[in-house]
Amino acid sequence: MSNSKRKGLFITLEGGEGSGKTTMLQHLAGLLEQEGLPYLVTREPGGIRIAEGIRELLLHPDHTEMDIRTEALLYAAARRQHLVEKVEPALEQGMVVLCDRFIDSSLAYQGYARGIGIAEVLSINSFATEGRFPDHTYYLDVKPEVGLARISAGKGREVNRLDLEELHFHQRVREGYQKVAAMYAERITVVDASASPEQVAEGLKKHLRAIL
Repeated sequence: MSNSKRKGLFITLEGGEGSGKTTMLQHLAGLLEQEGLPYLVTREPGGIRIAEGIRELLLHPDHTEMDIRTEALLYAAARRQHLVEKVEPALEQGMVVLCDRFIDSSLAYQGYARGIGIAEVLSINSFATEGRFPDHTYYLDVKPEVGLARISAGKGREVNRLDLEELHFHQRVREGYQKVAAMYAERITVVDASASPEQVAEGLKKHLRAIL
């Protein structure tokens, strides 16, 4: 599954809870629509039937007893099925795939914030994806206090098991993302997501236009 064999473009958005990924995906999809480019919008964990079932297991608020390594393995399993069933076929057709979360989420959340180790979680996911990485990733960086406040103020958004974690955990997630962004600086663009949605969207669209 080497990136060089693909015809399409694999773009991912990353960030902590309430960073605005879903909103920014809609803006980027709108740009691709205007440009007349074939595209697919999807999410992790989920996007297909099997992975959505795993998502329910992972994010259900009642599943507080879940072991951290079980969590990491379930994310990798959902990622594998989503990749081979939905992402790769779309890329083979030459589509631009916009995905809400991918491997960097596991590195930040399970690898760093949960304390399993970034290298250990990278190993699990490298096996699951056969070394697949996105072509480019936008990391929406925002203070956890801001992101969680957005969730509290929002209407209709699911409140999942990760939203219920203590603030310290979300601070660790942000630290993890910052480390991952430094590790893959050539692939990951760090975006200040504390600005207005319009400002953030314009910056993202300008960058995406440049790499299309």
